[in-house]
Amino acid sequence: MPETPAILVDSLSHHYGERQALCEVSFSVGTGEIFGLLGPNGGGKTTLFRILGTLLPVQSGRAVVCGHEVASEPAAVRRQLGVTFQSPSLDAKLTVAENLKYQGYLYGLSGRPLRARMDRMLARVGLTDRVRDIVETLSGGLQRRVEIAKSLLHEPRVLLLDEPSTGLDPGARHDLWRTLQGLRDEGVTVLVTTHLMEEAERCDRLGILSQGRLVALGEPEELQSSVGGDCLTIQSSTPDRLADAIRQQFPLDVRKLGDSLRIESSNGHELVRDLVAAFPDQIRSIALGKPTLEDVFIQRTGHRFWEEDAAGPPSASAH
Repeated sequence: MPETPAILVDSLSHHYGERQALCEVSFSVGTGEIFGLLGPNGGGKTTLFRILGTLLPVQSGRAVVCGHEVASEPAAVRRQLGVTFQSPSLDAKLTVAENLKYQGYLYGLSGRPLRARMDRMLARVGLTDRVRDIVETLSGGLQRRVEIAKSLLHEPRVLLLDEPSTGLDPGARHDLWRTLQGLRDEGVTVLVTTHLMEEAERCDRLGILSQGRLVALGEPEELQSSVGGDCLTIQSSTPDRLADAIRQQFPLDVRKLGDSLRIESSNGHELVRDLVAAFPDQIRSIALGKPTLEDVFIQRTGHRFWEEDAAGPPSASAH
């Protein structure tokens, strides 16, 4: 029998009034997998996060966590979930131990069982030596680890994290991901929302959201390979005229993105030479690179990642 997925999303749709935030989104997450939801602000990430976290109702479709329906069994779902929100939920004036202790009280834990659970969670995230530190004296990266320890205190099977690297420097971000990978290796399923390409590349699998639709699904390397060949980005003072000229002379698909042109080619280095030779006066600069996750986004949506962010909805609830 195939293993039941830790998370199942099936044809999930959600509306805020007349605006559609999610449209027929479907995917599954295996046990012990780090799964990323990548998308610009307004793409649907946070709406999906809130539905899985039982903070928003299921309007259409299904969402299942560890075999429990979010719509009809929210209490059972919550027992399986640890949730770390983008906004901090720590009391900065208390110590690390006090923050975890009061969280434990909320779950009905106390005495020796709670102390044992706290010790285990702090060891898991590498904070055993910080137990008496006041939270406000910790770095942003260490505070994020305290947040994760809090969300793991009741030993959930699934950990949801909303933009976990927000405000962290590169070193703290690296430490955070080392912690998440350690949890994955212990069998915890991790779902992360992010708008950072380099963070999405660390996930085992990835779903890319654009305007509420799932436009790509797979392993990061698999998605990048699907673009094929090389990606050329051309800067020109007359991009429309140059695009028409390139199409007339070469059998290429040329996309205009803002003031730039984008071309996919299996022999990019040769094409660079040919384009520069053919249009020396119209090309201001040309860059050649291997496909990135943004190239995947562009290929599936026809526009840049941050262009959608800029055109996103006006309110935070629309994410």
